[in-house]
Amino acid sequence: MTYATCPGRRRHSAAAFFVHFVHASLMLTAFALVAFVGAGYLMTEPVTYADVGASVAEPAERVQVTAVEQPVVEQRPVEPVRPRLVDPGVLSAEMRGVRDYVLERYKISPRSLEPLLAAAERSGRKLGVDPLLIVAVMAIESSFNPFAESHMGAQGLMQVIPRFHLDKIGRNAGEDALFDPMLNIRVGTQVLVEGVQRFGSIQSALQYYGGALSDPSASYANKVLALQKRLLAAAARAKTAEAGV
Repeated sequence: MTYATCPGRRRHSAAAFFVHFVHASLMLTAFALVAFVGAGYLMTEPVTYADVGASVAEPAERVQVTAVEQPVVEQRPVEPVRPRLVDPGVLSAEMRGVRDYVLERYKISPRSLEPLLAAAERSGRKLGVDPLLIVAVMAIESSFNPFAESHMGAQGLMQVIPRFHLDKIGRNAGEDALFDPMLNIRVGTQVLVEGVQRFGSIQSALQYYGGALSDPSASYANKVLALQKRLLAAAARAKTAEAGV
């Protein structure tokens, strides 16, 4: 029995050795293939934004742009118009008294108020309107807020409605032109003058200004005129005090 089984065992061992050899060869081949592919991938350049359709700005020295192709426009921040400072000597003695009265009653800064009072004096003297009447209208209409705007579209210190007074504002002026305090005071004073010329009296002119010509009690005009009297009293006190010094 020993000799009968020996050749079979040798054949079985040879077959097993062949199978293991082939298996090992295949494994080595697979490892070699993976290593080759991996090396090729590592040598490939990395993906850039340009490869996926995006763009990346090139360095400044590589960009060729002429002034004609890309004009440069300076962008300046838009700031609201602010009243300029006024030399105290510009205001009359009477208007300095008005200034003190308004500062106490309306709680605004001298920096904001003094240019408005100076503009009221200039416009009043030029157009023949009492500057204190102009100041009274500003107080009643906007409490000296140059950026006030009503639901009817009246704008600025004297609450002028632009569409009714384009001839005075200027048709080429911007839609926010009346928020310029100096322009607003000038136009508002012109409206008062127009009212006097059309209706013959300060009271009627004020009712016209306030859009209340049909009011028999003339409440708007009376309110403005009452404040004008208080301003006049403050101006008189200041003038007397200054003369006494």
